[in-house]
Amino acid sequence: MAEPIITVQKVSKYYRLYAHDFDRVREIFSGKSHCQQHFALQDINFTVSPGEVVGVVGKNGAGKSTLLKLLANTMQPSAGTLHIKGRVAALLELGASFHPEMSGHDNIYLNCSIGGLSKKATDAVYADIVEFSGIREFIHRPVKTYSSGMFVRLAFSIATHIDPDILIIDEALSVGDGVFARRSFDRIMAFKKAGKTIFFCSHSLYQVEAMCDRVIWLDQGKIKSVGLPAKVVTEYDEFLRMESSQHESLETIQHTATEAPAAQHKSEIPRIFAVETTVDGHLAKAHHVVSGKSALAILVKFHPGKNVALPSVAVVFTGGDGRILTSVGSLNDGHHLQVDAQGVGIAELVFPEFPLLKGRYNIDVYLLCEQGLHVYESIIQAAELNVEQIGLALGIVNLPHSWKQ
Repeated sequence: MAEPIITVQKVSKYYRLYAHDFDRVREIFSGKSHCQQHFALQDINFTVSPGEVVGVVGKNGAGKSTLLKLLANTMQPSAGTLHIKGRVAALLELGASFHPEMSGHDNIYLNCSIGGLSKKATDAVYADIVEFSGIREFIHRPVKTYSSGMFVRLAFSIATHIDPDILIIDEALSVGDGVFARRSFDRIMAFKKAGKTIFFCSHSLYQVEAMCDRVIWLDQGKIKSVGLPAKVVTEYDEFLRMESSQHESLETIQHTATEAPAAQHKSEIPRIFAVETTVDGHLAKAHHVVSGKSALAILVKFHPGKNVALPSVAVVFTGGDGRILTSVGSLNDGHHLQVDAQGVGIAELVFPEFPLLKGRYNIDVYLLCEQGLHVYESIIQAAELNVEQIGLALGIVNLPHSWKQ
């Protein structure tokens, strides 16, 4: 068995909090503590094997970002030890080490040096960094003149071209907008396929479970659970449901607003341009549905993009409180979407006898990549369902069943 590439032993990180600024002076002269210690992390222990993809989940303030900064060596622990083998690239605060007065060209050499590359090694990847960033014509201008999109593109390109052994990602699997977002996603997936070690922190439980080999759940600076993604994600999701009905869900990975845009037939990346829902043949935005009787049909039309694999579609049913109740995905069902003669992608889903019991529900539609991970576009609350029922069944769904004689 290979030796761990990351070893974290009894690591803690705390901060000294002072009620008044003068307490710092009193502490110097009195030799007595006049502060309170706040632990962002406390007694953390784990190891990571080479090639393993580890996810980190937890509420805001649980210590996730602090842990990633410690692993990226941008922060030092207050106690304990970290042993990390190999070069680390961190997609945390992209561009934080850029010098605004320096050009993009000079910042490439500066940041590659910080990442552990020699000038010769940087020379070898310089052209690839510039090409991937897509800002060649601006590369000799000061980065303070860059748009936020250009800034992020260059920072991401640098971070992923230093050939790291360990990649640390905070919150997003892809950065930027449109075509670059897909390219950045593909690059991260290439790291995974190449057997690189990845540490991935996200509120998107869907992406964590789909991508990771193991998950660590942090709560108030301590490890609450660690294990297989399905186990830990289920535990964490149940915790969130008990604590609040407004918990993190698939909505945290959406990239667009609430209404479908007009058709974009020249778009380079897949785009939704129509979502139609009908109940018993009646087209509307809001429907009255009879549980177990009404037929619901959902039609999604999309532009398939250029030079990319045909995307997948997911439909998510949420309750009035935003909680995900169930979902259906073309990828998960092994269904290959079609493109008609006009080049329009078609996804049509039918529920002949709608199974959810009485209540108000929303339909969210997601257009995802062929791997079902990268979200091109989402239409939140594409339709509303007001369900009534016959009979006194309780709960959310009427499961298919039969009684034996």
